[in-house]
Amino acid sequence: MRLVQFREQDGRRGLAVLAEDGSARLVEGAATAYDLAQRAVAEKLPLEALVARLGLGSAVDIRQALAEKRVLAPLDHPDPAHLIVTGTGLTHLGSAEGRDAMHKKLSGGTGEAPLTDSMRMFKLGLEGGKPAAGQQGVQPEWFYKGDGDSVVAPESPFASPAFAQDGGEEPEIVGLYLIGPDGTPHRLGFALGNEFSDHVTEKFNYLWLAHSKLRQCSFGPELRTGPLPAAVTGSSRVRRGNDLVFDKPFLSGEDNMSHTIANLEAHHFKYDGFRRPGDVHVHFFGTATLSFSAGVKTQEGDVFEIEADAFVFPLRNGLSTALEAPFLVAAL
Repeated sequence: MRLVQFREQDGRRGLAVLAEDGSARLVEGAATAYDLAQRAVAEKLPLEALVARLGLGSAVDIRQALAEKRVLAPLDHPDPAHLIVTGTGLTHLGSAEGRDAMHKKLSGGTGEAPLTDSMRMFKLGLEGGKPAAGQQGVQPEWFYKGDGDSVVAPESPFASPAFAQDGGEEPEIVGLYLIGPDGTPHRLGFALGNEFSDHVTEKFNYLWLAHSKLRQCSFGPELRTGPLPAAVTGSSRVRRGNDLVFDKPFLSGEDNMSHTIANLEAHHFKYDGFRRPGDVHVHFFGTATLSFSAGVKTQEGDVFEIEADAFVFPLRNGLSTALEAPFLVAAL
């Protein structure tokens, strides 16, 4: 099942079930994915079973809603401070060529330079990121991204901070979660995501990774329930007017990852503070495809377009630049 959140022409919230052909119908009795998920957890029902019981209503034109920028992120929280956006990196194997070059370095040998911290982290994932059932695997690289105010809706532009040296896409799969009343994380499903980062800052010094996370991100348009396919094949593009300046495939799913999703989830939710009842978590699982790596310098007005075979609609976001916002720290 696929869920899409949107606004009606009059501004009212709506929740729809999206079919493979792009058609959609309104979910009766639930205006938001958060309300639907809360009810499903309370009644101990899968989302699909609850939707089947509630029933579907009138048709919804999601293509028109996307064109009119009325589609929202497929999961949000009434209080943005209770939506936590995080992610993990160095989780994907990358292209065959990159993987081969990396494995040669990982194999060691005389005369080779010592492994960087990033390479050591990647090697740990290769060796221990897919533990047997019931066992704990190695912990991944982890980062905090922002809260609900950092989420940009599909079809809306990112506002790259004036201090950023770069604003580039990161095509990823995103896990979407609701914490139940007893502190249990419930995975609602998956979405396409663009993690949007400053790769120039990250490249200068890896200890600036946290600064490179420009807080804004986007995911959607749809929430896909159930397990993620083992292999997800997609494309990441950067459009500049009528020109296509970047177009490369990206691969995800556990067949293309050095960690299982369960291992990434276990290391995220092992912290008590991430199991606070009622909170929503949006977790980016990483990528191996970046236009920055191909030498592309993004510009204001560019449009990022990410699509994948596991999802019906692509995720699109433009690029703008925020005005400089100087501030002073006030001492009391």
